[in-house]
Amino acid sequence: MKRLALTLLAAVALPGIAHAQATDTATADVGVSGTVARLCMLGTPTPAPVDVGQMANTSGARVGKIAVIAPRTVTLPGSFCNFAGSAITVTATALVSNDASAVEPGFAKAVNYTAEVTNWAAGTASVTTAATAGGGSPTASATGPTQPAPKVADLNVTLSNFTAPSDFLLTAGAYSGLVVVKLGPVASGGE
Repeated sequence: MKRLALTLLAAVALPGIAHAQATDTATADVGVSGTVARLCMLGTPTPAPVDVGQMANTSGARVGKIAVIAPRTVTLPGSFCNFAGSAITVTATALVSNDASAVEPGFAKAVNYTAEVTNWAAGTASVTTAATAGGGSPTASATGPTQPAPKVADLNVTLSNFTAPSDFLLTAGAYSGLVVVKLGPVASGGE
């Protein structure tokens, strides 16, 4: 019985010995991949909204006509694109009277201005509105130069050069306008 137990033990141990003596190794490569989408992000406008205040002179030689309005700057902090070949497009809509009635001769219901976005590429994205006295054609748009590399920056949007069409008298009431800043890839000829 002892002899049979030793024989079984030896038979059971042999496969383990053969495995323990293996010296060849095998390798396997497991590829790992991923993607990063092209992203652009504009920071929250600070300050916003912009109130330019009283736009007409209330005394002096130019009473009723557009007053000198100081430039206003809005910052879009931490704006970025994570790819090369991006640009800023700025679209501005003149300040137009919320009163939809027809404008009387010698009066204007619009205030034009320049909107300029800086600190993105080597140059600015700048546009000047050219609304008519009655508020027609209030919107203008322009695209700035191409940024050749990924970038993160605080963008500055400056509103300046406020004028009334033909330097007419401004009609009373509330006026509103809009500046839209778009950050993204440069449009190709086919888009």
